[in-house]
Amino acid sequence: MSSLQEPLGLDKLPSMSTIDRIQRFSSGTCRPSADDIGMGNCWIEGRGCSSSNCYEEGYEGHTRGTFSWRRHTRDLSQGDSFNRRTMSLGRNHMMCGTVWDSRYFPDHQYNSKSKDKEMQDLTNKFWKGIPKFVKIVEVGPRDGLQNEKNIVPTDVKIELIRRLVSSGLPVVEATSFVSPKWVPQLADARDVMKAVQSLEGSRLPVLTPNLKGFEAAVAAGAKEVAVFASASESFSKSNINCSIEESLARYRAVTHAAKGLGIPVRGYVSCVIGCPVEGAIPPPKVAYVAKQLYDMGCFEISLADTIGVGTPGTVIPMLEVVMAAVPVEKLAVHFHDTYGQSLPNILVSLQMGISTVDSSIAGLGGCPYAKGASGNVATEDVVYMLNGLGVQTNVDLHKLLSAGDFISNHLGRPSGSKTAVALSRVTADASKI
Repeated sequence: MSSLQEPLGLDKLPSMSTIDRIQRFSSGTCRPSADDIGMGNCWIEGRGCSSSNCYEEGYEGHTRGTFSWRRHTRDLSQGDSFNRRTMSLGRNHMMCGTVWDSRYFPDHQYNSKSKDKEMQDLTNKFWKGIPKFVKIVEVGPRDGLQNEKNIVPTDVKIELIRRLVSSGLPVVEATSFVSPKWVPQLADARDVMKAVQSLEGSRLPVLTPNLKGFEAAVAAGAKEVAVFASASESFSKSNINCSIEESLARYRAVTHAAKGLGIPVRGYVSCVIGCPVEGAIPPPKVAYVAKQLYDMGCFEISLADTIGVGTPGTVIPMLEVVMAAVPVEKLAVHFHDTYGQSLPNILVSLQMGISTVDSSIAGLGGCPYAKGASGNVATEDVVYMLNGLGVQTNVDLHKLLSAGDFISNHLGRPSGSKTAVALSRVTADASKI
């Protein structure tokens, strides 16, 4: 079973035979109020509905494939009270738990062929560019844990990586070979790498800030590495104690050595939207650094919104400029969720052709040199959204949630994944029914 064949864990919930019982624990149930006539719970003009309790017959085939868990929540047998509260579904009617009819939309006629075409055109426009498969790069064991104040035991890190690999994630960034003086949390990089290098099914890259770190990583068994530069001069100096050009010179030495050993190198560009010191970063500066990393041989360039200030309105122009310098298939996005904008930012990135997304289990993360930055976008939330879009990830959400529970429990705090928190509430409420 891949990704979200049984999303939300509803196989563990009691059978819901009526919409009243569903509404007792689902805040997402649609209601025909004026607030819904827009981009709230339901889209306008019958374009669809964001709630899992809604569907339009024209999209039933797609919905059935995407939200296969409907079979757990609905019993549409004759006499079911939910069935009695719904209308017969014609091509241009919607069902949202209660009856919706044309009186709610006096200015729109749903039986016109022109309206059907407009709806189809809108759907095609939305789906255009979104890839069928998205590769998720899990950065939790490295970027997620590096800012933790209390040292996480080596055996916990190893078990976390094992669980992440078993969930089907294709790439799990294991650790970083940086000086323990600067990042004491990752001082056990050598021991972690030696313990996990035999795991099969996932690539296990490590971060290397310079040639010395690269050599240490290779000695520990690393088969893939990553380097990181910044689009902000100020952040480069505070984060790695050198200018942008000096950092690029270091990485040319790393990529040259890696090429000789046949080791792939991934590149990161930090502060692609904003810097804690300089403020907004012009997109051409991001494109310049990304192009330099690409030209020196990095097989993939991850664009990181390090302090999480990006919105779709700033991400789109940045990507447009970078994509003019680096092929889109070589780009990835890496969003921190400081202002809750990561998922919208990922969505517009997908629509622009990006097919690789970085994320961190349980939303862990932060940078010791980026004041105000929160954790990364949670991998659980990304997988849930992608499967809701019908995008394949080959990741088992149940195993992913288990990994998130494991590390969150160890750290002694609730998961940073909104999906995990919502599911725990749904399960608790359903047990009372």
